[in-house]
Amino acid sequence: MKPSEPQITTQTQVVVVFGVGAEQGIGAAVCRRFAQAQYKLYVVGRSVKKVQRVANTINHHGGRAVAHVVDAEDSVQVQALFDQISQQQEYLAAVIHNVGGNIPSIFLQTRSDFFNQMWRSTFLSAFVVAQSSLKIFQKQQSGTLLFTGASASMRAKPFFAAFSMGKFALRNYALNLAQYYRSAQIHVAHIVIDGMVDGDRVNRALWGLGRIARLTRGTGGLNIDAIAESYWMLHQQTAELWTHELDLRPYQEKF
Repeated sequence: MKPSEPQITTQTQVVVVFGVGAEQGIGAAVCRRFAQAQYKLYVVGRSVKKVQRVANTINHHGGRAVAHVVDAEDSVQVQALFDQISQQQEYLAAVIHNVGGNIPSIFLQTRSDFFNQMWRSTFLSAFVVAQSSLKIFQKQQSGTLLFTGASASMRAKPFFAAFSMGKFALRNYALNLAQYYRSAQIHVAHIVIDGMVDGDRVNRALWGLGRIARLTRGTGGLNIDAIAESYWMLHQQTAELWTHELDLRPYQEKF
């Protein structure tokens, strides 16, 4: 069972969040929420400026966070990070995979290398992160592994065939892992972010047109702090009743 607060142990309790970008984004919001509960955060992403900014904000408000620049598609880099955690004898409480952007493309004009790029970002990175983290979770006989999905995890829309391919695969992979590892007290869950997110990625897209599109849809978008609270809720669930898939959308979003 996982209590409502970090387990009593001499080891430092750590949470690793992959795919952290802008401070107004899902990854950063999740980092801040777990930091509030006194976990040490590994803030992981590709941009040194962005991950350092998120880590600095957490540390400025009394939390503990370290920034790491890691390519989640690179198994050597990912394994090196988890080896560091093991060598420091830290307790891995949770890992959140939040990697992959929804880049549109016209199918008949889409090159195979673009499909490969999207597959590596949306699915391969999840495979790599899961393999490294689950090795530690198995030794501990506990841990939480969360994957960020999208509307594309459930249904493909025009211009997003490549993105849907990876997200469809990720969803099935996550649910398979959930079944396989639950007997080892490892909680695996997939979160469907079904709607536009009220964050920097959408609001700054196309020179601000993304924000206009979000507002004119009438939904207002998904609040990143509310999303982060749902990730925290999943981590707090006990083994008596685990959620393996959570569907999040604004109350006005069609589905």
